[in-house]
Amino acid sequence: MGQKGGLTMRKKSAGLPLYIVMAILCTAVLFPVILAVILPFQAHSELKDTLSPLVNFTGKYSRVDLLPQYPSTENFKELLVYSPEFYRVFWNSLLMVGCILLFQTLVAVPAAWAFARAEFKGRRLLFNVYVIFMLMPFQVTMLSQYLVLDGMGLMNRRLAVILPAVFSAFPVFLIYRGFADIPRDVADSARIDGANEWQVLRYIGLPLGKSGILACVVISFLDLWNMVEQPLTFLRDKTKYPLSLYLPTLGADRGELLLAAAAVTLIPAVFVFVIGQEELERGIIASALKE
Repeated sequence: MGQKGGLTMRKKSAGLPLYIVMAILCTAVLFPVILAVILPFQAHSELKDTLSPLVNFTGKYSRVDLLPQYPSTENFKELLVYSPEFYRVFWNSLLMVGCILLFQTLVAVPAAWAFARAEFKGRRLLFNVYVIFMLMPFQVTMLSQYLVLDGMGLMNRRLAVILPAVFSAFPVFLIYRGFADIPRDVADSARIDGANEWQVLRYIGLPLGKSGILACVVISFLDLWNMVEQPLTFLRDKTKYPLSLYLPTLGADRGELLLAAAAVTLIPAVFVFVIGQEELERGIIASALKE
């Protein structure tokens, strides 16, 4: 018992430096998020002193109190009551992200099932092409998307942002792994019993590949909720801007609104992440496994 206890203590001592390093890294990552939550609760006068070096630098650096001296909800009141444009951009974000997620899932699920279960010539080559497209950043395909959307007469419309994202390759890749791990005997047994391919997908593929689908929805939501380049490229009318483009227009001179809007913007993303965290972890683990 003494030797086992000593071995356990040595293992814990050996892992202590790693825990310290991880704690420092986590603190560095979380610190901006903590500030984004705390600063909006500062009173106008206190927040003005905090942000004044950012607006007009006079040689003094900004000092941030982790606990507001005079906690106040004035900033949120000004945002939610006296800033009607915030509701417009919030609705724009919900509309675009909701439509993209809905139709993206409807497109990606059958495509992933075909890549994972169907046997046809050139399947592997076509899937590799999908992966290549997934690795391309938006800057590479921006011009071609712009020309196509302009030719279709969709520029400066929300559909210009929604349509290219619906056919994104990443959801297909992520859902594919969940379908590929389903034992073939299960699907073959259903086909022998008379089920067609859509019935196999509905009653076997969707329940068993649920983790990959939900992980795809969570990751896509977090990405789409903060997208900047696509709406900035395809939208000219600022009334159609999403939240991600509304925040930079406020500027440091309207810091109280900017910080309050940033805190409110965090709420949907945090909510979706907390709700789908377990499925997200399962989906990522499944997608990382080799075939």
